[in-house]
Parts: sequence; structure tokens; C-alpha cells
Amino acid sequence: MNAHYQPLDWLVFAAYALLIGATAWWFNRKKATTSSEYFLGGNAMPTWMVAVSVLATSQSAATFIGGPDQGYQGDLSYLATNIGAFIAAVIVAKVLIPRFYRYRVYTVYELLEQQIGPKAKRSAGLMYLFGRVFASGARLYMAAIAVAMILYGNIAASSMIMATLVLVLVGLLYTVFGGIRTVIYSDVIQCAVYTGAALCVIVSLWLAIPADFSTVIEAWQNPAPGQPSKLALLKFELDFSASGVFNIWSVFTGFVLLNIAAFGLDQDMTQRVLTCKDAKSGSRAMLLSIALVIPVMLLFIIIGLLLFVFYQRPDIMVQGASQGVGQFQGEKITVFMHYVLNEIPAGVRGLVTIGIIAAAISTLNSGLSSMASVLVQDLYKPWRQKRNPDQHDSHYVVAGRWAMLVVSLALGGMAVICYFWQQYSQMPLLKFALSVMVFSYSGLLGVYINSVFFHRGSESSVLAALVIGFVATLLMQPYVQAALLPSAWHFNLGFTWQLCLGTLLATLVCALGRPNRRSSHE
Repeated sequence: MNAHYQPLDWLVFAAYALLIGATAWWFNRKKATTSSEYFLGGNAMPTWMVAVSVLATSQSAATFIGGPDQGYQGDLSYLATNIGAFIAAVIVAKVLIPRFYRYRVYTVYELLEQQIGPKAKRSAGLMYLFGRVFASGARLYMAAIAVAMILYGNIAASSMIMATLVLVLVGLLYTVFGGIRTVIYSDVIQCAVYTGAALCVIVSLWLAIPADFSTVIEAWQNPAPGQPSKLALLKFELDFSASGVFNIWSVFTGFVLLNIAAFGLDQDMTQRVLTCKDAKSGSRAMLLSIALVIPVMLLFIIIGLLLFVFYQRPDIMVQGASQGVGQFQGEKITVFMHYVLNEIPAGVRGLVTIGIIAAAISTLNSGLSSMASVLVQDLYKPWRQKRNPDQHDSHYVVAGRWAMLVVSLALGGMAVICYFWQQYSQMPLLKFALSVMVFSYSGLLGVYINSVFFHRGSESSVLAALVIGFVATLLMQPYVQAALLPSAWHFNLGFTWQLCLGTLLATLVCALGRPNRRSSHE
């Protein structure tokens, strides 16, 4: 399954390379000279740009590649999770963002220093860094595999490492000098690129299906005898298993918690909101990003719905049915990757390639900037100030650039580890890496619930809650159950309900402690 590029594809690549080079040069003409400029964009970023950046951060190459599976295998119920996202965004906008701006924090974990103590901030920052190295590194691996498949026609170690290197270098090119300001500018460009690529795929698929609109709608409403409509949006069945995570009960519980953590407690997304001029602008940017997510998410689901007709409705396509999925040199691929590698027209293949690269760069840039800010502001700066209280602010800008280099090496290394682990081990490192931030969220939610609403928690109980929340959620994973429990004790619990239980345990553990000090502002 080698993807052969045509001249039109190479023209698309050349145009994208010029766009990358020109925008990287333009965005980095003015280098950040203060830590406020480097990590917060000088609190001068436009609201609409921040909203697009939050949108781009929430998407990834994994979304681009795997998102269509939601439409191909399921229905529209994934869209309903945005109800939980909107509720969460309102809570974050009303409760957390004003506090972040009041204390003029650089990272969300500095709030814990104000309300509990410096060790609480350090513990939360380390938990974030641990989870983000795994999660962002695994997503970089998935993007690199897709790029290697398309560019080199194989997933040999050399091809995968080269693809990883290209993605990391392009990410550094954008971010290392300008900081978060160039990340946000880059996100706007990359979001436009991969959204445009998705639209082109939809047009290409629509033109390949020999049927009118009403026939396609009928195929979605009646996909097969005895099967429910693929246009179903809301599910009311009370199902606690993994297959029921998109029902309405999960939306109003687990998905609310998940998005509170993602929007308010994960530096990856929240850093963007902190670049606005004030709390009101930051809150508007967050709410606007939710409104933007819905149509973008719908694009990828529509791709999956069209692929269902393309591969699973031979009566419409006048051809034999195909599964549309399979293996690529031992690597399981999604229906969308199967289509890209085998069916997609020239020109559109080039657009999809740069779309995957654009989504990967956006995700990578987010990790580089946010992790560097935590490394410098939460870990290095307090250590440095104890030894040199009069250290000039420009020192921390230089430290931020070195931190980005360290982070890029860590993420690239994690991507390579995922590759070799997948090739030579049966242990599910990739599953762990992709879900590890959800494990981290359990503890973070428990800590912030206590700190913000009940003024509970000590430096010791914060650390205990972070560990308990992480471990409790980890122990609920099927692969951990298979390793530790007899088969009769195995249970199937959806990740949203796992998050609810992990958060409850972490909240109770954190509440056992009381802060040694409180902010004078409270």
C-alpha cells in the first residue's frame, strides 16, 4: 500500500513549505524579551485568535486520523459531548479564570501556591509534566506513523524517526523564539490548513458516491437491517460500560469533569486563555472555542459517514462491500488512513498529508510552550530565585527556550519509544500513554475542588490526592485488570465513569488536609 504522489501533490507540498517558512520568519521577527511576553504573549492576544488556538490545541493528528471512525462505526452522539464541554467552559470561565487573572499566574498550578503552598504547586506541575510527556509523545508517535506511511510508503524505524524529526524541528522553528505568541499565530494557520483539508476530503468523497443527497441521507438513517440510525444525536440508555460513554448521563457527569480539567487545569489549553488582556476576554475566548469545535468535529464525523457509504453500501456504490480497514505492515490503520493510502485522488492526498502535519504541529507547539512554562515558572524559577533573588527577567526567557529544546527531545524520544514498544512488546504502552492525562485529571480535579470550593488541602494531602487519583483510575483499565485480577473480577467501566470515581477518591483524600496559609485575597 504505497502512496504514489502526483505532480499536483508535490505542488501542494511546495506551497505548504513556503507557507511554513514565511510564517515562521514573519512570526519570529520580534523576539520575546520578557517572561510575560514569552509565556503570556504580553496579555495582548486577540480573543478570536485565542479561541482558534484553544480549538487547535483540543484537536490533534489523532483526531484527524481517527475522528472519522466515529462516523464510520457509530453515529452523531459524539457531538453531544459538547453539551458537557459548554457546561465545563462556563464553570471554568466563572470560577477559575477570574482567579488566574487576579493572582497574575503564569501557570494554572500557581493558584495552588497562593492557596495551599509552594509544594502543592510543584506536585501539581510535576503530575502535569508526567502525563503530558506520555500523552503528547504518544500523539506525536501516531502523527509520525501516519506521515511515514504517506511520505515513505513504509513504517520502518528510519522512516518513522525521520518523520518524528521533521515534526519536532518544524514545531521548534515556530515556537522557540517568539514563545506563546507565535504558537497562537501558528495555531490559526495550522487550523485553517487541516480544516481546509477536511473539507476537500468531504468534496472528494461526495463526488465519488454516485447518489443524490436524499439517497445518502436514507443510507445513514437505515444503515443495515436491525441497525439504528447513524444520525442519532442523543442516547438516553443508562450504560456504564465503555460502549456507553457518549450517552447523555455520561455527558452531564464525566464529560463535564473531563472538560473542566482540560480547559481549566491543563496548562496545555489554559495557557492560551491567560494571554488575553483580562479575565472577561479569556472567558469569551474559551466559550467561543466551544462554538468553533462543534462544526470542526462535525466535519470529521461527516467524513466517516461518507466513508461508511463508500465502503459499506455496495448497493449505492455498485461494487462489492469492503471493510475499509486493515493492516499496514503490521500496524492497524483506521478507515480514513485506508482511504488515504488506497483511494484518494491526486492533489487531495497532498492536502491530507499537510493536514495531518498541520494538526500534529499544532498539538506539538502546544506541548512545547505549556510544558516549558511549567518547567521554568513552577520548577526552575523558584529554585533560581532562592540563589539569586535579583536575577534579570530576560534570564527566564532564555531558560524558556532551553526548556522548549528539552521538551522537544522528551516528546520525540517518547514517540520513538512508543514505536519500538509497539513493535517488540505486547504490553499496551500506547493505550497507557494516550489515556494518562485522564488519570492525571482525577487527582487534579480533586485537589482544585478542595482548594477553590472548600479551602481544604495541605501540601501533603495534595500529593496524596494526585497519586491516589492517578492510581485509582489506572487500576480500572482493562489491561491492568487482566494483569492483576482473576477473570471473574474483571469489569467494564467507561472512562468517564472512571474519571468520576477517581475524582471522588482524590477529593476525599485531599480534604483530609488543611492549608497552612491562605491568600490574603480570599
